[in-house]
Amino acid sequence: MTHRATRRTVLLATGAAALTAGCGGDGEGGPSTESAGPHATAGQELASTADIPVGGGTIFRDEKVVVTQPEEGDFKAFSAVCTHQNCVVADVADGTVNCACHGSRFRIADGSVDHGPATRPLPKERITVDGNSIRLA
Repeated sequence: MTHRATRRTVLLATGAAALTAGCGGDGEGGPSTESAGPHATAGQELASTADIPVGGGTIFRDEKVVVTQPEEGDFKAFSAVCTHQNCVVADVADGTVNCACHGSRFRIADGSVDHGPATRPLPKERITVDGNSIRLA
């Protein structure tokens, strides 16, 4: 016996898919559309210290990590996934890590929220600086 797709079954299937896709987390304990697991490999070299501007930072999209240098020789690393709705942050400028999805901004020194709608800071990532090499810890 074969079932023919009717307008009703197509609409029901499409609606269920849309509801499922719309369940991206808001960073406040809701479900997430992104994996919560690690995105990069420990020991992996991310960059040379010269690649990270003082007072700024660099986003490593594949690893989902942002490395900042708030002051000369002081390197920090955070998740590059915004805590609002799990978008990967877009850029680092004027002392903040910026998410283009909804305008959240996070301070480069500690990942704390500078401007919402995000309410939680970017999670810290562990790095090591050995000579001129920045690696994931």
